[in-house]
Amino acid sequence: MLRRRRSRRRAPATPGGRGDLSVVERSASEPSMTDKPPLTLLIAAPRGFCAGVDRAIRIVELALERYGAPVYVRHEIVHNKFVVDSLKAKGAVFVPELDQVPDGVPVVFSAHGVPKAVPARAQERGLNYLDATCPLVSKVHRQAERLIERGRHILFVGHAGHPEVIGTFGQVPEGRMTLIETAADALAVAPADPDSLAFLTQTTLSVDDTSEIVAILRRRFPAISGPRSEDICYATSNRQAAVKAIAARCEAMLVIGSPNSSNSLRLVEVAEREGTKARLVGRGADIDFAWLEGVRTLGITAGASAPELLVREVVDTLAQRFAVAEEPIEGVEERMIFKLPAGLEAA
Repeated sequence: MLRRRRSRRRAPATPGGRGDLSVVERSASEPSMTDKPPLTLLIAAPRGFCAGVDRAIRIVELALERYGAPVYVRHEIVHNKFVVDSLKAKGAVFVPELDQVPDGVPVVFSAHGVPKAVPARAQERGLNYLDATCPLVSKVHRQAERLIERGRHILFVGHAGHPEVIGTFGQVPEGRMTLIETAADALAVAPADPDSLAFLTQTTLSVDDTSEIVAILRRRFPAISGPRSEDICYATSNRQAAVKAIAARCEAMLVIGSPNSSNSLRLVEVAEREGTKARLVGRGADIDFAWLEGVRTLGITAGASAPELLVREVVDTLAQRFAVAEEPIEGVEERMIFKLPAGLEAA
């Protein structure tokens, strides 16, 4: 399995094993420990996999165990290339649309959620489908349905084109929800009935950006209805807070995650807003050592869809050029666990 990040010093998997990371060998030209410049690594916590990602990956793995390969997955199960490639190697087939899933094979819907029309179409075709939508995203879907039932028009704070946004818009009739991406959008939106509004948010947004947008909406539309707290998930909030806690101590920060991962991109932005230069890297091979010239204290974190295995790979890659001293930072302990879909628990 791709999950689990309890061990702080876990070695990379051996070739052919789970994860199958290549082992980096010391070359003759690699500097000795006495020649390497010192580098202190402040390793943020919490980081990496959240409960929703953990659950989604587990659903694909259990489906492969129960039904055998191939198991089809509509869209990337989570936004991480390493995770997707690892599941492909086990027999998962990723497709952009349901029409590309053959009859008679199981299909999994990604953690980001899907419009209502997708499971409806799967039922029409008689497909055996498993919904890996994060329960916190499903919660937003249910909130949207209830607000529409109460006659509210929804202002949805999120990023255009993100699968979670597409899935949430697909829960309500067309025209009943308006996308708000920026503070400028919040200032410009002109709803037909300002007294019958509600807002919801994507779960992987910047906490600070979202607070600013919501404050504008509340100021402009005093009657607007919203959730008791913004819908940004606990893992997104915790990882952003962890970056803020160490950014001031760092000269630079590496965020491990994929370019299409919203929560990972937000971590880069959070570090930069704290005055610390930051970059997104997919894995160790992506590190630009020239960018690290002169850096002696480096922060490291990982987005919610990046496995701890890649954190260790990044640390090991840095250790090829630097005399690394790790300083794990204690943070909020996450104990969230989400149940698996009915029928997979005993797989």
